[in-house]
Amino acid sequence: MDIKYLEIVKAPVITEKAANLGQQRGQYVFKVDSKANKTEIKQAIEKLFKVKVQDIRTLNVKPKKRRVGRYAGLTNRSKKAIVTLAEGQTIELN
Repeated sequence: MDIKYLEIVKAPVITEKAANLGQQRGQYVFKVDSKANKTEIKQAIEKLFKVKVQDIRTLNVKPKKRRVGRYAGLTNRSKKAIVTLAEGQTIELN
């Protein structure tokens, strides 16, 4: 594995909605580097998981306001990628 690809794809998003996308549509959701573009994300997913990527949709997640006692702040902003795989391809995220 190349270090550069591990910096682009940070972690899979494991939620109920993401699991339903994987089962019904063959789509997987990953948290990715906020500076990465679709081409870089596609190359990283194909190299790391040895699958054929058909389509990628990205979205920027805006920070949310949070409070801890009297201190107020924002959560970190991030970027998500919804990856559609070619027919018959799967990624094992366990």
